[in-house]
Amino acid sequence: MSATLAEPTAVPADVSVWPRYPTLYEIDTWVWLSELKQKYGKNLDLSSLPSTEWDAIAAFGLDAVWLMGVWERSPAGVAIANQNKSLLEDFRRALPDFRIEDNVGSPYCVRRYVVDQHLGGTQGLAIARRELSKRGVNLVLDFVPNRVAPDHPWATEHPEYFIRGNSDDIRNGPSSYIGVCGRVCACGRDPYFPAWPDGLQLSAFEPGLRQAVIETISTIAQQCDGVRCDMAMVMLNPIFERTWGDHAGPRPATEYWLDVISAIKSRYPGFLFIAEAYWDLEW
Repeated sequence: MSATLAEPTAVPADVSVWPRYPTLYEIDTWVWLSELKQKYGKNLDLSSLPSTEWDAIAAFGLDAVWLMGVWERSPAGVAIANQNKSLLEDFRRALPDFRIEDNVGSPYCVRRYVVDQHLGGTQGLAIARRELSKRGVNLVLDFVPNRVAPDHPWATEHPEYFIRGNSDDIRNGPSSYIGVCGRVCACGRDPYFPAWPDGLQLSAFEPGLRQAVIETISTIAQQCDGVRCDMAMVMLNPIFERTWGDHAGPRPATEYWLDVISAIKSRYPGFLFIAEAYWDLEW
């Protein structure tokens, strides 16, 4: 997937400087900007924040800021969530006066790896990165390797990238499979928890997907200094095979992350990969 990028930022990803054990400050970008709008009484996005806000972040003395959830939210994901009784109950527990319009979508249900216009778009992110770089702070963004939103372009353009099911699967497991464009696709899941109902499971064993991911992360690497990879372990060959069984297809000779990281490092040597992962010895 490609995106139109803003003019180059101050510090290219391939010359980023990282300590051996970097410290990271996570910001829920959508919530943070909403709070700053209330604070200043005007609309703000990543392109228009007062310099004092960047100064305040830099004052923590951290190596990087992880702006969580900058990518395009999925209208299809919002619609699925708004029909999910369990999720709605969670929303109302967290926000007693919750209204349907309060659901802006999950940051991990990515429609496209393009910065959401609500947050300032690609140009806004470039400005944010420049402000952080001026203060000696790197920028980290998200990458979700195992799933995308049902309205992601791959769902229609590349059905081979996904774990597929059939009518029996969707009948017997309606919370684990979803119909998309006349096909049955598996919802994303890991070995321990129920499926994410708003995400389509990508196939770690599909060579075409691995190349598409390399191109996607290459685009991301032009806009930041590293990525935090959600649930990174679920794309490892033994875990993916154990999770999906016959649906997984034949195991490739190489590991997903070895293929992806080596390709990105060849283009952007200083780019940092951060894994969210846990491992059960039973696996």
